[in-house]
Amino acid sequence: MVTAQPQKLAQDSGPAGPEPEALLEENTSLRARVELLELHVRKGEERRRALLHIMSDLNETNRRLADQRKAMLHILIDYEQDRRRLARQTERLDNSRRALLHILQDVHRSNQRLENTRKAMIHIMGDLRDTTAEIQRREQELRDKQEQLVQAAKLATLGELTTGVAHELNNPLNNIGLFVGNAIDLIDLGRMDKELLLRELHNTMQQVRKATEIISHLRTFGRAATVSYEPVSLNQLSERAQLLLQEQLRLHEIEVYLDLPPENPVVMGNPIQLEQVLINMLTNARDALADTPRKVIYITCAVRQGVVFLIFRDTGHGIPPGLEQRIFDPFFTTKEVGKGTGLGLSITYGIIKDHKGTISVENNPGGGATFLIELPLAGASMEVAT
Repeated sequence: MVTAQPQKLAQDSGPAGPEPEALLEENTSLRARVELLELHVRKGEERRRALLHIMSDLNETNRRLADQRKAMLHILIDYEQDRRRLARQTERLDNSRRALLHILQDVHRSNQRLENTRKAMIHIMGDLRDTTAEIQRREQELRDKQEQLVQAAKLATLGELTTGVAHELNNPLNNIGLFVGNAIDLIDLGRMDKELLLRELHNTMQQVRKATEIISHLRTFGRAATVSYEPVSLNQLSERAQLLLQEQLRLHEIEVYLDLPPENPVVMGNPIQLEQVLINMLTNARDALADTPRKVIYITCAVRQGVVFLIFRDTGHGIPPGLEQRIFDPFFTTKEVGKGTGLGLSITYGIIKDHKGTISVENNPGGGATFLIELPLAGASMEVAT
């Protein structure tokens, strides 16, 4: 297109236009310019494309820098949060350290107090040992006094029984004299009937044994009771106690009715102490019937569910209201001054308690009082012990 332009100019100029050589030089010059311009255009295009690449690289770099800036901002935010958490943790650790110091100080003071308490406990234990030894010594003295008191009560009971015992001994002694006198009369009369003499002598020995039994019973009852326990028949014990007081009860015109079970219940206990209980109950009933028109004592024994029930019921005036529990207190008595020591029921209560039993009293609706003694049956008590 550039080369065609000089031809058009030549045609327009006509015959008066410039020389062809000049036109050729001008055309050459123009071509050179065109080539130079094309070269500049190509270089400019290359520069433009390079600039576009550079701008693209700059944009990419800017994007990367923006992403890096955002990442740095997140890192700085995380760092700030970590710094704050670390500051809080440091503060908590500092508080914990101070709290631990206070705890250690409290522990130290507590250890000091414990040490002081331990020393005080050592002194207290020493005092407690001394006190325990003193209590044991006093308890032993009390037991000794109680045993002496029980023994004195038994001797006092024996003193009350003197009249009855004398009568009980008087009968066999009179019989002995009678039988021996009969034998002497037979010999004096020359009637040497061997069979008759032997019968009189056998009767004499029987009365001697009876007197010996009464004396042995009194000696056994009067001696100090040991702490050993053995099987004891309440039926036999009741009969022996009644026999010992039979004469006194007869002199006071008192009737006694025994209702004993056929199975003959047995309890584990001290026979002397239990006999003292029965004698105390009979003498207490005897005194309660002193000024009553109808004088009767009922003794009943029964067994239920491994327990022996021994009941003493009289037809006296009963226990004054409000004194049902006090009558078991030592030295408490409802009798007149000089007629009672107040020890009988107290000793009875202690003996029954030592035998793992109970004793209670209540007034009868028709008059009189009923004492109920409960003792464990021998088999039942042994099963409980095992």
